[in-house]
Amino acid sequence: DVQLQASGGGLVQAGGSLRLSCAVSELTFEDYAILWFRQAPGKEREGVSCISKSSRSTYYADSVKGRFTISSDNAKNTAYLQMNRLKPEDTAVYYCAASQASYAAESPYEYDYWGQGTLVTVSS
Repeated sequence: DVQLQASGGGLVQAGGSLRLSCAVSELTFEDYAILWFRQAPGKEREGVSCISKSSRSTYYADSVKGRFTISSDNAKNTAYLQMNRLKPEDTAVYYCAASQASYAAESPYEYDYWGQGTLVTVSS
């Protein structure tokens, strides 16, 4: 079975940094676009950043642009989300998802596989 496992969340003060990892198994990693999305309590799921398959071009939501960086390591079947200058409004459960689509969609609902989330809490 395809598995995606997000890790690296935790409690951090505003202005701090965290790096999330998404370990993927049972699929050919470079054939999949990867999305990081989040869900805060009482809010809708929000696409944060995605990286396309093949070209590995990237997209960022306006709310995180300039602070977050998505990357991937095909050899390790792992995608990363480096989060800098964190804000309290970044507090959420963060998930990763994978899709075979030729484009990197912003909506998690266009992805075939979702992983378990990792909680990020940013204190003010």
